[in-house]
This record gives sequence, C-alpha cells and structure tokens, in this order.
Amino acid sequence: MKRKENTLTKAEFQLMSILWDINHSACAWDILEHYEEPKPAYTTIATYLKVLYEKGFVDYFKNKGEGKTQWYVAKVTRAEYTRMTMKEVKKNFFDNSIKSMFSFFVKEENLSADDVRELLKLLEEEA
Repeated sequence: MKRKENTLTKAEFQLMSILWDINHSACAWDILEHYEEPKPAYTTIATYLKVLYEKGFVDYFKNKGEGKTQWYVAKVTRAEYTRMTMKEVKKNFFDNSIKSMFSFFVKEENLSADDVRELLKLLEEEA
C-alpha cells in the first residue's frame, strides 16, 4: 500500500535528481552509475526506490524477457516537487504570505534595489 508523503529526505532527493536528469525510465544499476564516488551499495538504491514508490514519487514496470529488472520512472517532475515544497515553506514559515516570504529572502540574501527591480521586471514579463 502506498503511503503519501510529500517530502523527500536528502538521500531520496539525490536519487530523484538523478532520475530527473536521466529523463527516462532507468533501472537501479543505471541510477547507481550516475552517483559520484563513493557510490552507495546497490541494495541502498533498491531500498530508496522502494520507499520512493511507496511515497508515490516513482512508478515501475518490468519488460518481458528481462527477468526481474524493474524500470523506474518519476511520477512527479522536479518543477512539481519544487512547487509543492515552496508552498509548504510559504505555509509553514510565512503564514501563507508570499509578501512575507519574498521580504525574508530580500533581506536574508542582501538583495540590492537593482536586484529587486530585476525580479519585479521578470514578474511583469510573466504576467
């Protein structure tokens, strides 16, 4: 039974980032090849994939004639996950106020007036 959790641990996010970068179905061995040294054990990757499946972030299928090999595909895009995460940050840390959130980042990142104007210009172009 799938459990629905909308957050990823650091290790799960790393695996999902690899799957998003691959941009097509991949088996655990394919994913493992994309890790930097020291690479985790194959069984670790398999466990993460099982957890990600249970959380609803990936799905899998098997091709006939390929034995037990499971091919994984992301069910959530990087943009969708980013959007979900930022909505949670806005809700949990900024009382659902985009103004408070924006103000925090302007101050925290020491953005100049020119930086803010550039951001506003980007927003106007999007509208």
